[in-house]
Amino acid sequence: MNLQVVLERNIDRTSGPRRIDRDHDLLEALRRHEPMAAERLVTTYGERAYRLAIRITGNGEDAQEVVQDAFSTVIRKIDMFRGESAFGAWLYRIVANAAYQTLRGRQRRRHEISLDEVLPVFDERGGHAEPVADWSQAANDPAVQAELRTTLSAAIDELPAAYRAVLVLRDIEGRSTEETAQALGLSIAVVKTRAHRARLFLRKRLDHCMTTTHVAVA
Repeated sequence: MNLQVVLERNIDRTSGPRRIDRDHDLLEALRRHEPMAAERLVTTYGERAYRLAIRITGNGEDAQEVVQDAFSTVIRKIDMFRGESAFGAWLYRIVANAAYQTLRGRQRRRHEISLDEVLPVFDERGGHAEPVADWSQAANDPAVQAELRTTLSAAIDELPAAYRAVLVLRDIEGRSTEETAQALGLSIAVVKTRAHRARLFLRKRLDHCMTTTHVAVA
């Protein structure tokens, strides 16, 4: 089954095009340092910023701190926004980068895995060296979908910070490769590589879930 379909089924996605001038009034209020500008910023973008932060950090307290720090940065550096992109996209990049840095710097209770140790094995032609199960039909079972959601969430949490941030922005938030690269300060080639490797890892975890729970596959 296509991994993108699994992600779309099991994790809510909120994204969409924003017009550059949509936040004109909010921008002007922030630039004039109006008393209610910060509250308007939180009302407009607080929920979406928190969703992104918690998806990257995987921790509610960290996500709250990320959003607070990111909004503080937006308010302090509002004059640096030149309007080359939508204000929402600019803010989103600040939140994503702050969450990524928090995830990288956090002292985790466990060691992060090495993807090289758990990625599927490929032959010299780039094909799978081991048989790949097709469990697409079984994945339509609601009971199986619940199991896949649990496995998918756990697998995303296992990813190293660098790969997790890319996966969240690309496949969960639906950001383009270019937007993801800009948000995380990476090259497009690095984003593509990390996204590909992260998807391979998730696919292997889902394959393992389907086989170890004795789900019949076609």
